[in-house]
Amino acid sequence: MVIRFSLLVFCHERKTNNKRTTNNDIMDNIYIEYNFTVTPKEPATEILIAELGNVGFESFVENENGVTAYIQKNDWNATVLDAIFVLNSDEFSIEFNHNEIAQTNWNAEWEKNFTPIKVDDLVSIRAPFHENPNLKYDIVIEPKMSFGTGHHETTHMMVQHLLQLELENKKVLDMGCGTGILAIFAEMRGAKPTDAIDIDNWCYENSIENVARNNCKHISVFEGDSSLLINKKYDVIIANINRNILLMDMKVYTNCLNENGVLLLSGFYQEDIPIIDAEVSKYNLKLETFIEKNNWVALKYNKL
Repeated sequence: MVIRFSLLVFCHERKTNNKRTTNNDIMDNIYIEYNFTVTPKEPATEILIAELGNVGFESFVENENGVTAYIQKNDWNATVLDAIFVLNSDEFSIEFNHNEIAQTNWNAEWEKNFTPIKVDDLVSIRAPFHENPNLKYDIVIEPKMSFGTGHHETTHMMVQHLLQLELENKKVLDMGCGTGILAIFAEMRGAKPTDAIDIDNWCYENSIENVARNNCKHISVFEGDSSLLINKKYDVIIANINRNILLMDMKVYTNCLNENGVLLLSGFYQEDIPIIDAEVSKYNLKLETFIEKNNWVALKYNKL
């Protein structure tokens, strides 16, 4: 998550309650939808989402033009955007409109839109209410408002990379863990111990729940950023975030990587590979291979 801050709109669960909201509660909720068109899209969209979250917006869906954000009508007022500083920035152009959306059973919408997936006919990623397809690996998650269900290309490709790695007794870092799906899968393939870190509180709480849901015993979940990595060492580092954060924190990640370690990077497009590679190459790592899906890519580096 990040994290690439694409959050799932069909996961409207209140942060104050760890239990899923009842259907009656959710039917009572009316939401205000804001559609933001952002130019240039990055990093303005991430800044915008962070600021909106601070004033009561609950969920966000990124799109090619910007982001759609939702806030409960009970939490909304006409001046809700007055404190959003990025809207007044000279560096970005942000246009928006808003409208009230009809009462919706959000749990039903979430269940309807979160379909189970399979990765290479070896890994199933599903919600608790889905039938188990009995593949070799079965990951059960309830994503709430966190990024990383396996539907997004980057998560899917990272699972494919992890399928090819020897992870038995490897120490792993899942940076920008979102739902915790990649940390969970790493443990299923024998990794231990694993640290899962995300700067977003929703992701932190959701990862803890999903780790427990999958009976993982060797995963520690932390809320924070790369400053938590001081004096840490890992055999495998997974970072599915976004290009700008990866570039900013690359030195930290590579310093944490053991000799002959593996660095998996995703959260960016194929045209970003030269920029990423130029930065990673500064730290004695070599690009071994990459996977591409709908122009998104996931890169595998080896530390020399």
